[in-house]
Parts: sequence; C-alpha cells; structure tokens
Amino acid sequence: MEKIKFTLDTQESVEFYVLEQTKLGGNQYILVTDIPEGDGEALILKEIPARESKESVYEIVEDDTELSALAAVFENLLEDVEFS
Repeated sequence: MEKIKFTLDTQESVEFYVLEQTKLGGNQYILVTDIPEGDGEALILKEIPARESKESVYEIVEDDTELSALAAVFENLLEDVEFS
C-alpha cells in the first residue's frame, strides 16, 4: 500500500495510506486512511489544480452529496470497505 506525505497549510506534515483512487465528473479523488490495516479513519480527498506548483494539492471532500456519491464508488471499487 502506498504511503504519501501531505504538508498542511500550517507546514505540518501528515502521512496517509492510499487505498484507492478514482475519477468522477472530471475530478480526481483519492481514498486515504491513517493506518495500513483494520478500522482506521478514512478521508476522501479531491485533487485541486495547482497552477504555480508541480505538486498536487488536495482538499477534504466535505459536501454531503459529493461525499455520498464518492463513498458509493469507493465501496464498489473496494469489496472489503464500508463507510459508516
């Protein structure tokens, strides 16, 4: 499982494990978790185009409609994942 480091606005770093990625409505999304196995905290992140940087910029998906649609997609992609 790929582990990637994110730098927050506060310049603090946090690492997540990438479970899956998908593209929906022209947007790229990744499903990440804080632990490699078991019942960890999961986030769905949306890639935001960054004009001035070669690195990808992601934000947490918070819109309930968008989040529900993406949760269904990721549940279908990963048979052993269920969002609650």
